[in-house]
Amino acid sequence: MANKISINNIIKPFDKIIEIEGDKSLSIRWALLASQAQGKSTSYNLLRSEDVLNTLSCLKKLGVKIKNYKNKCEIIGAGLNGFKYKKNISLDAGNSGTLARLILGLLIHSNSKIKLVGDKSLSKRDFLRITEPLKRFGAKFKTNSGKLPIIIKGTQNPNAITYYENRGSAQCKSAVMLAALNTKGETIIKAQKSRDHSELLFKYLKLPIKVIKKKKIDIIKVKGKNKIKQLNYKIPSDISSSAFFIVLTLLSKNSKLKIKEVNINPSRDGFLKILKIMGVNIKIKNKKNYKGEKIADILIKSTHNIKSINCPTKFNTAAIDEFLLLFLVAAKAKGVSHFKGLSELNQKESPRLIWGSKILNKMGIKNKVTKNDIKIYGNPKLEIKKKIVIKNFLKDHRVFMASTIAAMTYGGEWQIHEKNSINTSFPSFLKKIRYLGGIIR
Repeated sequence: MANKISINNIIKPFDKIIEIEGDKSLSIRWALLASQAQGKSTSYNLLRSEDVLNTLSCLKKLGVKIKNYKNKCEIIGAGLNGFKYKKNISLDAGNSGTLARLILGLLIHSNSKIKLVGDKSLSKRDFLRITEPLKRFGAKFKTNSGKLPIIIKGTQNPNAITYYENRGSAQCKSAVMLAALNTKGETIIKAQKSRDHSELLFKYLKLPIKVIKKKKIDIIKVKGKNKIKQLNYKIPSDISSSAFFIVLTLLSKNSKLKIKEVNINPSRDGFLKILKIMGVNIKIKNKKNYKGEKIADILIKSTHNIKSINCPTKFNTAAIDEFLLLFLVAAKAKGVSHFKGLSELNQKESPRLIWGSKILNKMGIKNKVTKNDIKIYGNPKLEIKKKIVIKNFLKDHRVFMASTIAAMTYGGEWQIHEKNSINTSFPSFLKKIRYLGGIIR
């Protein structure tokens, strides 16, 4: 079967209610922490994507017992440093940067060498940002010029450290937090603002963590060598996956959509705040707290008068996975939109800032990229009549899905390659598009 799709018709008006699968970041973090817990942890609504399945596969190689049923997943944890595995094993993280970086934090106590590999895209990404702080715990690394494959050899006496995280990377911060669990003493992390799923899970598990929130940084203190209790958890729906359907709705004609019980964690809701500034018709209903996370229903309607934006950089970290979609919204805005300070966008599965510009160029939207900034000259009357081909984007799932949304809302004849890329994060994406009325060949 061809690994590409064709879209030749914009989506017709719809009025629907949908539910989105579990949050990928939380699904991976749940599995990693459950592997360190005492006894059985159970999750519901676990995302069954390749990234999460690769996480479970890696944990099984490390001797963790896992039962994966249709409607739940059970992990039998063996406690901190409870991994039992053969010598010289190899762990394959596939396309998942979250898995690859976080699992290294759990391996600083490994008593034999472990090799970590990934796919072509992941093997292009920087891992020095992880190996450098983890070296300070006492672990040893052999890397391919700071990239995968990586060989880690742990230490029997990890040291607590003080670490300055200055990129706004939740993966770097979380890897150090997980490593800190295996040390004697207190690790102190002074981190730029980023997603706080790990901190919330640590707090829910009553692990000895203290978070001091400053204006520009968070100071996180973690004490190690503590038992972790079982974590029974219904994974909230993923806001990054929901974002595709939010943009599909607001760019479509005469459409309405309700997405149920989405994780609107304040460290992830920059996308929603940016859309509100742009005048999008979006409402948040039925807010509640679930084990530290904020969840709510999201209601979206078609929006005709989209405002251009000089996007505040304070939202960048909390919207980093949604900028390709925000570029599509800016394409229909009246006036010039300016997005700045997006260096982390090019540290993803593909250089997404460059790809965002390429897609806009193919659509006929004038834009200008200068280093880490992009200006987008919106055209509220844009209707695409030509043929557009999207390929050679390092199998980046978000490039594929954003291109699909563009095709469904702006018209034209689109051929989008690497359909299987969605399996890394959102396997049911095309099924949900069809449920809303989209025609995909």
